[in-house]
Amino acid sequence: MQIVEAPAEYEGTGPSLFLAGGITGCPDWQRDLLALLVDLGLVFLNPRRHNFSIDSPALTEEQIVWEFRHLRRAEAILFWFPRETLCPIALYELGAWSMTAKPLFVGAHPDYPRRPDVETQTRLARPDVCLMSSLPELASTVRAWYLRPT
Repeated sequence: MQIVEAPAEYEGTGPSLFLAGGITGCPDWQRDLLALLVDLGLVFLNPRRHNFSIDSPALTEEQIVWEFRHLRRAEAILFWFPRETLCPIALYELGAWSMTAKPLFVGAHPDYPRRPDVETQTRLARPDVCLMSSLPELASTVRAWYLRPT
C-alpha cells in the first residue's frame, strides 16, 4: 500500500484509488478506510492534508488544482459522505465523475443529510454503483474490485 497525500504528486502507473469526500469539519475517515485496506497493493490518493487552512486562498487553490489533477490520474474514485458536513465539492465531483465510465465506489453515512439525493442521482446516472452505508461496506466493494479476475 502506498499513500500519496496532497500536495505530493503522483505520476505512477499502478492501480490507484482517489479518496473523495469530506476533508474539512469531519473525522479522518480516510485513515479509518485505509486501515481496512492496508493489505491491498493500491496507491491511495488522499486529498486530506495534516496542515491545511481553508482561510488561505493560495492553499485553497493549490488544493483544488491537486484534486483536479489526481482525480484524472486515478484508476478509480471512492466517495464517502460523512454525516458532519454536506461536502459540496465532493457532491460536485460525484456529479462530474458519474458521467464517466471510471470505476466509482460511493458511500454515505445513514445520517448524511443529502443521502436520498446521492442515492437517487447515483442510481440514475450509474445504476452499476451501489450506495454503501458504512466504511467497512465501502472497503469490501473496493476489495472485490481490486481482487477481481482480469
